[in-house]
Amino acid sequence: MRRPPRELELLNKKTNRRALILGGAQAAVIGTLALRMRYLQVEEADQFRLLAEENRINLRLIPPARGQIYDRNGIILARNAPSYRIVMVRENAGDVDAVIDRLSKLVELDEEKLSRAVEELKRSPPFLPVTLVDQVSWDVVSRVAVNAPALPGITPEVGLTRMYPQSEEFAHVVGYVGPVSDYDLSRMEDPDPLLTIPRFQIGKLGVESKQEELLRGKAGTKRVEVNATGRVMRELSRRDGEAGADLQLTVDADLQGYVQARLGQQSASAVVIDVENGDIRAICSTPGFDPNLFVRGISVADYKTLMENDHRPMASKAVQDLYPPGSTFKMITALAALEAGIISPEQTVFCGGYLTVGSRRFHCWKRSGHGHVNLHDALKGSCDVYFYDVALEVGIDRIAEMAQRFGLGLRPDVPMSAVAEGLAPTKDWKQKSYGQEWLVGDTVNVSIGQGYMQASPLQLAIMTARIATGRSVTPRLVRSIDGVETQSGAGTDMGMNARSMRMIRNGMFAVVNERSGTANRSRIVADGMEMAGKTGTSQVRNISEAERRAGVVRNEDLPWERRDHALFVCFAPYDKPRYAVSVVVQHGGGGSAVAAPIARDVMLQALYDGTPPLTAYPSADRSKVKAQQERLHREQLRRNSERSSQA
Repeated sequence: MRRPPRELELLNKKTNRRALILGGAQAAVIGTLALRMRYLQVEEADQFRLLAEENRINLRLIPPARGQIYDRNGIILARNAPSYRIVMVRENAGDVDAVIDRLSKLVELDEEKLSRAVEELKRSPPFLPVTLVDQVSWDVVSRVAVNAPALPGITPEVGLTRMYPQSEEFAHVVGYVGPVSDYDLSRMEDPDPLLTIPRFQIGKLGVESKQEELLRGKAGTKRVEVNATGRVMRELSRRDGEAGADLQLTVDADLQGYVQARLGQQSASAVVIDVENGDIRAICSTPGFDPNLFVRGISVADYKTLMENDHRPMASKAVQDLYPPGSTFKMITALAALEAGIISPEQTVFCGGYLTVGSRRFHCWKRSGHGHVNLHDALKGSCDVYFYDVALEVGIDRIAEMAQRFGLGLRPDVPMSAVAEGLAPTKDWKQKSYGQEWLVGDTVNVSIGQGYMQASPLQLAIMTARIATGRSVTPRLVRSIDGVETQSGAGTDMGMNARSMRMIRNGMFAVVNERSGTANRSRIVADGMEMAGKTGTSQVRNISEAERRAGVVRNEDLPWERRDHALFVCFAPYDKPRYAVSVVVQHGGGGSAVAAPIARDVMLQALYDGTPPLTAYPSADRSKVKAQQERLHREQLRRNSERSSQA
């Protein structure tokens, strides 16, 4: 049926209107898309180009060379050495087990380490290299290279590893490095990205640990092109990093080696300080350990051996262990009384072998007593009763204050691990620590370096250096950083009364050089090199009255762990002090018999900067000393030979 013209006209108008609306909507959508495409392709082009590049180009860190460590004379103590390792890429190996079996016929493989490597192969992407055996010789690398066709996926690589040429002698000082652990990362607020690099090593102990940021250096970077799976296709650019700082220590390697050898395998420690500038010339703990064992991970058997040794070779006894200083503390008690004006050098005390305080007897080491003694004689003969009596007058607080002025009870600022603070006890300290009142008997015990009093061998050396000079000498272990010298530890005048200090030094001189002095057998007879010192013997057990009546058991008849500690502190030359020395032999017995001869030998080695002439020793000792020098010389030659073969 044919529609009327008017109806057709209205229908056309409707159709055109709808078409116009639809066309406009389409145009709007297309326009919006066009604008969006322009925005993305033009205005945001750089951003999307960067995102695309990040999918294709990675920025990777390049480990810097670690700073090296030297002794004061330039002898290397910690260096970076080429390290050869054998790695495997799983996707190139095919039958992994078969290839490893063939490799084992050429290279000795540690079962424990190999097992860990195989597990890492399974976890890692197939194209990443995994170390099967580390620190192999060039001969091993050569054998692997020659047999390369039979070892698909196996490649020798070269890198840098840390080596400690001096081995045990500097283990406690320099320390060692090891792979970064989760524990290491957990202790850091903002870890350096370098620490996430596989097998990256950081300082774990000693100077290596305490100077980690200086030694580590700054990372370099390289831009590499990778595919979708992360495989490196090529290197695009490289920026080298900044090597770590080189450190020069104040320690003398030759003197350190001598001290270590002289202490032998005793559980002992010794410190030598240059009193002119505070330089630590030697700081030893024995027995030691080989830090090279820790660099790539010590074996369970080696670690167990170290841990089960009752002489604790891992402990840095010179700074970490604390001992009752025994009679080496008597100078502090005397100085506290002299400075307070409570005693005079001429004042005498009667020693009948003991002093009764309340209902308790405090005994002198000399059972029959010393009779009437003044300060000079009390130091020379190490009379306990004299210092008991003085301490009761001066009081514990003055003694503790004087102890801190001379470096006791304060943590020395040296970059070594586990440096102990020590303890110079006071009334307030005991109340806070134990909730108990300070007793008179506590003061008596502290007066001779027993009871709560605790000090490290380093602190005793600092005390002695300050007595020798009257200055606040502080220890310095790092001499320079990248050739720039660090601040001297010479210190300033302590403001002590000159006469008081002279009396103390005179008493220490008498200990060594007067016939009845407790260390007279360990004197130095070379003109101008006379030594002043003080013996010390600190008890680790209580002696009952019943035992005293029956006779005190000799140290050599006791189990090792119940014997007294032997101590000796000294400085020389007396007229112009150059070095201060402290020696502690744990459970060694008497200070005069055990520690003093060691300290005398160490002091002479330092004064002569090498082996001293026999004429520096008393004539009665020369044949024994000669045999000892020859033995130590042979041992040094043997150690040097072993190090050369290892290098």
